[in-house]
Amino acid sequence: MIDYNGRRFTTGGVPSTERHPIALYRQDGDLLWGEFSGGHARRGTLTGLCAPDGTLDFAYTMVLDNGAVVSGHCRSTPELLPDGRVLLHETWERYGAHADSGVSLLEEIDPKTFAQNHQTTESRT
Repeated sequence: MIDYNGRRFTTGGVPSTERHPIALYRQDGDLLWGEFSGGHARRGTLTGLCAPDGTLDFAYTMVLDNGAVVSGHCRSTPELLPDGRVLLHETWERYGAHADSGVSLLEEIDPKTFAQNHQTTESRT
């Protein structure tokens, strides 16, 4: 089983003028949870399960930058990259007034790169 605890993920395709969304995953046994923000998501959370093969099945909620409250379901299939990071192939569905569905990719952020960028950001403030 892949241990997702403490791993951070992001999406591509975000204009350079916007903050990339970043998700921080937590895990205890097969229980998975996390939080994310950035891009068009002001804040979001997820809760679900991790299968022995690393596949994730979770529900999510988020508040978008336009004030919309969105909820849905996602199934993520992992791909291990040559450098040891994880690429998640997501199939998601939103419910209710903002119903939609699609596929996306989340790529794990290299912990060293994240630490360097986070330190640089803190030194500017």
